[in-house]
Amino acid sequence: MEIKKERGIIMKYRDGIFTTIALALTSVALAGVVYTDAYSQTAKAEVSGFRALTHQVESGDTLACDDSALLSSAAATVRR
Repeated sequence: MEIKKERGIIMKYRDGIFTTIALALTSVALAGVVYTDAYSQTAKAEVSGFRALTHQVESGDTLACDDSALLSSAAATVRR
């Protein structure tokens, strides 16, 4: 019984160490992505697009599709 109990304690420590290492590596990777120029440019583009969409919806104007013919003809191109 003592050996199983000791193994259980060792497993807890091992799991804790792996979890801590994984969390640290994930945090470093996330920080690396956040501080790149590509991330900031994408975030700015998303915000400006969201603001434009919000403004359009709040104005009450209807949103128009570019070409509704594409929607109706798309079903004919699907093949099984």
